[in-house]
Amino acid sequence: MSAAANTSGPVAWIAVDWGTSRLRGWAMAADGRPVEARDSADGMGGLAPDQFGPALDRLTAGWPGDVPVIACGMVGSRQGWVEAPYAAVPCAPLAVTPVRVPGPRAVHIVPGLKQAAPPDVMRGEETQIAGYLAAHPGWDGVICLPGTHTKWAEISAGEVVSFRTFMTGELYALLSAHSVLRHSVAEGWDEAAFAAGVDDAIARPAEIAALLFRIRADHLLNGTAPGRAAARLSGLLIGAELAAARPYWLGREVAIIGADRIAAAYAAALSAQAVPVDRAGAEDMTLRGLAAARLLLGATR
Repeated sequence: MSAAANTSGPVAWIAVDWGTSRLRGWAMAADGRPVEARDSADGMGGLAPDQFGPALDRLTAGWPGDVPVIACGMVGSRQGWVEAPYAAVPCAPLAVTPVRVPGPRAVHIVPGLKQAAPPDVMRGEETQIAGYLAAHPGWDGVICLPGTHTKWAEISAGEVVSFRTFMTGELYALLSAHSVLRHSVAEGWDEAAFAAGVDDAIARPAEIAALLFRIRADHLLNGTAPGRAAARLSGLLIGAELAAARPYWLGREVAIIGADRIAAAYAAALSAQAVPVDRAGAEDMTLRGLAAARLLLGATR
C-alpha cells in the first residue's frame, strides 16, 4: 500500500476509485480537497464478495470510520461488492442515486451507464465525466477517456447522449506481450514513428492487420529499434480507433481525461487532424465527480 499526505483539514468523507486491479482512496476535507491519498493492490478482480469490506478497512485504517464513503468503478459491477445497476443513456452522468452497501458503514457506490444500441457499458468513466462537467458548466462536445478500454462520450445539455468503447489499450498489451510483435517491441518512444503510425492507420484502416505485421518485418529486415516499434504499434492502434471514432471528433470540441502519457498521445494524434483538445487529469476529475455524487446523495435523502 502506498500513501501520500496533503493535509488541508479534518476528514469529512472518503472518496474511492475501485478498479479491477487497483483500489485507490482519498480522505477528503469538507471543501473537497484531499487530506491524504492511499492505494493498494486490492482490486475488484482479486476479491471474493466477503473480502471487499476488509479491503476497504485496510485501506482506510486510521481514517474516521463514521464518515460516508463514495465509491466508483468496478466495485459496482456484477462481480463486485454490490451491483449498482446501470443508468440508460441519454442521461446525466450521475443519473441514479449511489447504491448503499448493506452494513454498518455508510458506503455508497456510483452506478455506471449503459447504451442499448449499439450495446455498450461504462463504470468509473461516468464519474470522471461528471467531474469535468462540474468544472465546466454548460459544456457541450465529446469527451475521450483513454485507457485499457477507451471511451468516447457525446455530451449535450449536461447529458451523455451516446458513447463508444474501443479496446485499444488492451489490444496494445496483448499484441506487445503475447503476439509475434513481442520480439520487436520494448519500452521506449519515438514521436515520428507514432505520428506515422497514426497517419497510416487513419488513411488505410482496412489494412490494419497488414500494417501491424509490418512492424515485425521491419525489425527483422532493418533492425528497427524496439522503442520505435512500440511507438508505431501505439500509433497504428490509436489511428485505427480515430478512424472509427471520426463521427465523434470531426468538427467537435473534444476534451481528453486521462493520465499524462496516454492523454498526451491522444492529444498529439487529434492535433495532427487539426482537432483542438482540452486535457484534464483523471484523478482530479474522479474526485470532482465523487464530490458531485456525494452532493447528489445528500440532496436525495
